[in-house]
Amino acid sequence: MADRTGQSAGDGAGAGGTHGVDGGGIRTFPFPADLAVGGVGIQIGPMGGDRTWHTDAPLHRVHRIDFHVVMLFTGGPVRHMIDFTEYEAHPGELLWIRPGQVHRFSRKSGYRGTVLTMQPGFLPRATVEATGLYRYDLPPLLRPGPAQLTALQAALDQLRREYEDTATLPLSLHTAVLRHTLTAFLLRLAHLAAGSAEASRQRADSTLGDTFTRFRDAVERDFPTQHGVSGYADALGYSRRTLVRAVRAATGETPKGFIDKRVVLEAKRLLAHTDLPISRVGAAVGFADAANFSKFFHLHTGRTPATFRAELR
Repeated sequence: MADRTGQSAGDGAGAGGTHGVDGGGIRTFPFPADLAVGGVGIQIGPMGGDRTWHTDAPLHRVHRIDFHVVMLFTGGPVRHMIDFTEYEAHPGELLWIRPGQVHRFSRKSGYRGTVLTMQPGFLPRATVEATGLYRYDLPPLLRPGPAQLTALQAALDQLRREYEDTATLPLSLHTAVLRHTLTAFLLRLAHLAAGSAEASRQRADSTLGDTFTRFRDAVERDFPTQHGVSGYADALGYSRRTLVRAVRAATGETPKGFIDKRVVLEAKRLLAHTDLPISRVGAAVGFADAANFSKFFHLHTGRTPATFRAELR
């Protein structure tokens, strides 16, 4: 099947609001725990209608979420922007959006199917790693084959039945059953994601996998102030060579390339969807000198920060 992705166009800065605003204006929406049935850390239900997890969420504007979202489509096609790429989802396909990613709903209708949202921390760490919940290197758009789709749909239907059944078990057992049922669905989803072309490289062994996990988490936390591989190696207690092996096994990239990609992504987010001056965008991602930031950005994107912002605006 031919790839159905393309670069998206920006729509200006996100509106401010009470759910949290990044330095320049991208709204960040937390998991709406008050809307979850029984107060558990997941929601599952039909897409369609207002398609929202917050009544005032700017669905047609760019915004962040700090929870996981999986959408299984029965209608479409639907074009949905995730981190500056538009993905066209058709019936029988899924979109998997992870915490911290910026995204935007299409203004057109067509969002039909089932949507699952999950609060970070709902699953234990071992399950999080096994299911690749924070594998940002995996593609958001997933296209299961007929047998895979049937199995995924059955697992999702079972999860929805367990989610809606709040009468037959006490809350503690209800939550435990939900975790087990959710894990079964996510393991199937992770297997599908790992089989994609972008994720064909597998971790060499469990030790390297753990090393990459710690490195990835450190980069996500410290990239605004730490761009050097040696700094991460020292902080984590690894040699540079070990980091190189682990990151290559997990992503096919060098550690420096992984760090730079994360810095560039955040810079793009801020340039496209905030009105911060370019010097402040550079400072937000760790560049005290605006000229050095512009050189770095041009090296990795082929455009200056000003040109990138102008093209999207």
